[in-house]
Amino acid sequence: MSDPPHRVSPVRKGLRVTDIIAESTPAEAEVPVRGRSARWRAAHPKAVRIVGRTVTVLAAVLVLGALLMPNTLPALQPNRFTRIPAEAILGAAVALALPRMPRRVVAVLSGVALGTLTVLNLLDMGFVDYLGRGFNPVLDWELLDDAQAYVSDAMGPTVATAATVGVFVLVLLLLGLMALAMVRLSELLVAHRRTATRATLVSATVWVACSALGLQLFGMPVASDRTANAVTIQARRVMDTLRDEAAFAKETRSDTFGATPPDQLLPDLRGKDVIFTFIESYGRSAIEDPVMAPGVDATLKARTAALAAAGYHARSGWLTSATYGGSSWLGHSTTMSGLWIDNQQRYRTVMASDHLSLTKAFKKSGAWDTVGVMPGIQKGWPEQAYYGLDKVYNAFQLGYQGPKFSWSTMPDQYALEAFQRQVHGKKRDKPLMSEVILTSSHQPWAPIPKMVDWDDLGDGSLFDAVQKAGRKPSDIISDSTESREEYGKSIQYSVTALTEWLERYGTDDTVLVFLGDHQPIARVSGDHASRDVPVSIVAKDPKVLDKVADWNWTDGLRPAADAPVWKMSAFRDRFLTAYGSTPHPSEG
Repeated sequence: MSDPPHRVSPVRKGLRVTDIIAESTPAEAEVPVRGRSARWRAAHPKAVRIVGRTVTVLAAVLVLGALLMPNTLPALQPNRFTRIPAEAILGAAVALALPRMPRRVVAVLSGVALGTLTVLNLLDMGFVDYLGRGFNPVLDWELLDDAQAYVSDAMGPTVATAATVGVFVLVLLLLGLMALAMVRLSELLVAHRRTATRATLVSATVWVACSALGLQLFGMPVASDRTANAVTIQARRVMDTLRDEAAFAKETRSDTFGATPPDQLLPDLRGKDVIFTFIESYGRSAIEDPVMAPGVDATLKARTAALAAAGYHARSGWLTSATYGGSSWLGHSTTMSGLWIDNQQRYRTVMASDHLSLTKAFKKSGAWDTVGVMPGIQKGWPEQAYYGLDKVYNAFQLGYQGPKFSWSTMPDQYALEAFQRQVHGKKRDKPLMSEVILTSSHQPWAPIPKMVDWDDLGDGSLFDAVQKAGRKPSDIISDSTESREEYGKSIQYSVTALTEWLERYGTDDTVLVFLGDHQPIARVSGDHASRDVPVSIVAKDPKVLDKVADWNWTDGLRPAADAPVWKMSAFRDRFLTAYGSTPHPSEG
């Protein structure tokens, strides 16, 4: 007799499939959890929830912080982060409205964009702190190479390389984390769609009400559109830069003295040796800041008296520089071209133009030999043609065998002595027009050279001991007060070196014009410092200073607080006019 057929028991009412599986699977035969991390999550559900919530909170903090971040260091205060960002509300609405795949794409792209904007805000902070202006996303990327070179000179190539790699990695990390944070938050919103939708509507209503009523919390408006404003600022900078390029190119073609015949250029300076000297970072703050001024003013007073005893007299005023905290070449080119050159695009445009520079006016006249002494130049310098210089002596052509002083390739005293030995002291058929750039007062102002006996300078090797005995940049670079004190000392050194050189080597026909190129960085000059720099004309021949008597400059090397202030771009035309040049405009 055959066995009766097997009958399956009916499923009990309400029993779920998972219950059936559980009943039919022995405990010792449970389905294995794959992967070590998965097994850990299954074994520690509470820890997983805590980690998940922590990551979500950190993602929210990262995104909200980026949305509310200001672009200047003084504004980086806690009350800036107690506001409601409109962009967060709009982002939430978009995330709730989009299907899964488009939502993730938008989250990643918006995260990268927000990370990029954060980088631009950080660059703004640095540029405002150092250069007194925001970062220009069209023009300023190439200045980052100069920043890397500065760190290399000040702190060493190893530190510079490590810093460069570190910054690069941090930027990539920021972009990646911001994208992941946006994805996580968007998925969280969708996972709690009903609650998130209500919260978004309530937040939008509150934002509109706070904006309309002007409500504030801790001194700041509750309703914030900071990110939208930041995007607008960056877009405006780009548009202004693009528009300015064509307008400035046209401006360079118009020149008051562009068609002036050679014999009508600078007739009242014929026979004079004229020297234009820029002192690095020599700004108004050096003369008026309570920390720096006592030492600098005492030096200017003493050097004025010493020059007077040697038969020299001086007049001094103020010029408002086109740059601040750095980019010295913009100050040099503004002074010499008579054009306002406040960015790299304008600089390139004028260097490629035929606009007459003040130094080139001397060459065009045919009455002077022209030279440049540029100890800060360590590579090719095509700008020599624009400035009309017959010969340029760079850092490698002055015979220096001593150590660098951070960024400065050699002490000013040595550079001036080399100028005398190789150029100024030689007999020549024509008088000499020289442009000299002094660098010892370049940041970070450590170590600072010391004056030595002029007869002992030799090839500069004696500065080894001076450099080793000086302070290190790391000793002062993070301390504003110490940086100001050392900066003041560097200005005293540069002014002393220059005026002692004039006492020692100047003649009855020497005319010295010296000025600063820009103020030092903001943490030294002050957050609200002007862009003014001192300018002085020194000569033995009284007729030289009589020509500028109507300028109403102050007697001596220290300009009075109420001395005239001109834009730096006005100096060229005023100087050419004062010394007899006849305007013959050229029109582009």
